[in-house]
Amino acid sequence: MGHRFEMRKDIELDATPEQVWEAIATGPGVDSWFMGRTEVAPGEGSRGSFTMAGYTEETTVTGWEPAKRFAYRSDPGPDGAFMAMEYLIEGREQSSTVLRLVQSGVLGDNWETEYEAMQAGWNMYLSTLAAYLTHFPGRTGAPVAAFRPGAGEPDQVWAAVASAFGITGTVTEGTPARLHVDGLPPIDGVVDLAGLPTYFGVRTSDALYRFLHSGTDRGNVLVLGHHLFADDQDPARAEQAWQEWVNRLPIG
Repeated sequence: MGHRFEMRKDIELDATPEQVWEAIATGPGVDSWFMGRTEVAPGEGSRGSFTMAGYTEETTVTGWEPAKRFAYRSDPGPDGAFMAMEYLIEGREQSSTVLRLVQSGVLGDNWETEYEAMQAGWNMYLSTLAAYLTHFPGRTGAPVAAFRPGAGEPDQVWAAVASAFGITGTVTEGTPARLHVDGLPPIDGVVDLAGLPTYFGVRTSDALYRFLHSGTDRGNVLVLGHHLFADDQDPARAEQAWQEWVNRLPIG
């Protein structure tokens, strides 16, 4: 039997309500900071979709108040399970905005593990949203994803990722990070997310690189979800290069 849940998060963003709206209520905006690929059509009752790893979830917009409120709900599954999202936007002084989100729906039998994973995932994605609005305002990023199921325990995975970026010792925000991926331009940036043992991020002048560990109970999957902002980037080529890189990453 499914388990009903509700999760609330909020974050203050260095952006106007209009900028936040563009980031959460348009497909290109969402693709600039969230996982997968999203399509959004304007207006209450319109249809949208979310696609990741070959799976597509269809959605319906249930709330559309530009720069104020955006909500949608997924189509129910055969068992009645669904997900619903609501974003509330509140402008503050000095061009800052508070974004509040409420996610609700029905989780499966392993709901506690799923809920904890969503909590940690939203911490990373909201931090990525903040980085996007702060460092890449007015631009849109191309999403790039790669996966390695059964990658290893968190400590093994993060040791390998840190080593690949030339990082020794404790991983902290602000640490220089450099990496070469075959077939792609060199990466030279800084660690801007250090949410270990769950997630790790690097920011450069033209990209946000994100790495997420699913946890032991969810298959020890290492998930790469990057956002590329350079005009000359080839997302398909980059995705293939990153998949090859994560497949070869020496772990353990």
